[in-house]
This record gives sequence, structure tokens and C-alpha cells, in this order.
Amino acid sequence: MKTFGKATLTSLAACALIISADSTQAASVTVAVDPGASWQGFMNVFETPQHGGAYVFGAGWGTADLSATWSGGVLTLSPNTINDPNSFWYTPSGGPGAIGNKAMDANMYVETTGVFTGQTMHFEGTVTANTLFGHVNQIGNGWTSVAFIKDFASDYSSSTSVTIPLNAGYFNISLALSADPGHHIQYGFETIGPDVWSTDVAPYGSIQVVPEPSSIALLTLGTLGGLCAWRRRK
Repeated sequence: MKTFGKATLTSLAACALIISADSTQAASVTVAVDPGASWQGFMNVFETPQHGGAYVFGAGWGTADLSATWSGGVLTLSPNTINDPNSFWYTPSGGPGAIGNKAMDANMYVETTGVFTGQTMHFEGTVTANTLFGHVNQIGNGWTSVAFIKDFASDYSSSTSVTIPLNAGYFNISLALSADPGHHIQYGFETIGPDVWSTDVAPYGSIQVVPEPSSIALLTLGTLGGLCAWRRRK
């Protein structure tokens, strides 16, 4: 009959804990602010509040065109700029000191379909700086920016969502996702506010977001996982 020493029993107990944790968390997934992910952009354009705020149009835009850019692992979100002097976009027309004539709803996100069906998604990151909140343009229009998870119906006709303002510090939001494999799941950032002429952006500020490091925890689990696999081969 094979016997086990105290160290072996301790290792086996650790393996059991990992297996138990994996079973408990099988219906949960955590996503982060990953510069290597497949980020997409979509812009919704509205009239300014002074002109009634009506919806004008929406279209897919490149993430850089949203004024959402990566530098290494740092994502910077800033007011949207349009390099078109037409009075559609600026009052009286584009140029230094021009007033944004549209409200820009910039969505930067990762989308999956049929990948996380029925799971609870957690989206986390850290806002290292936010100098955008509180600023307004010449006619009093300012900016908001949130992190979000959105669960869209297969035809995008409806959605459920959760958001959190991008205040400085760590954020973590969660949403229980639909069991329908046709649903489209998006997570990312939504920044809303007036367009600004490109040379006038800096005084209005920006937001910097980075991933939340978890490498130490992953390394620990990986080491224990390797130990479990070694024990099974014994």
C-alpha cells in the first residue's frame, strides 16, 4: 500500500484547491486593457445640446480617428478632432479657436460573438490620470468617459450594459452574459463630448488607462498547476 508524506498531502491539497477553483470559476471570465487585443472603433454623431441633440449618423471609425491611441501599454483617450473645416463640424468653420458643432460619441471596444456565452464577464484596468473631466468648451459643453461591457442581441436591436466613469484608480465591472450564442459582447471605452480643432486639444486634457497587473498570481497558479501535473504522472 502506497503512503504519502506530509509534504505530498499538502501538495495534493493545493491541487484540489486549484481544481475546485477552476470548477467554481468556469462560468467567469476576466478581460483587461490589452493593447494586443483586436480593438475596433465606432462613432455616433449627434447635434450639440444647443441644436437639440438629435442623432445624425453612426459609422465604424479607426481607433486613432476616435482619438484613442496606444503608446506601449498605455491607452490615451482625448477629445475627438475632425480635420475638416466645414461648418458641419465647426462654428463658424474649422481652425484654431473654432467651436465644435457636433457631439461625438466615440466607442473603442473589443467584440466577440459566441465566445463567452452564459458566463459572467469582468472587465478591469487602472486609470493612471484623468485631466479631461471638468473641462468644457467655449459654449459650456464638456466630456464624459466610461468603461463598459455591452451584451447586444444578434441583430444589435437591443442591449444590456454596465458602465463605470473613468475616475483615477482601479476599476472592475461585471456583467452576466446571455446564454444566446448569437449575442455580440463588447467591452471597452465610450467617450462623449464636442469635437475640438486639432491644435486646441491639449488644454482640455486626456485620460490614461493601463492594464491591471496580475502576473504574480498567474505565476503562482502556473507553478502549482505544474506540480499537480507532475504528481499525476508519478
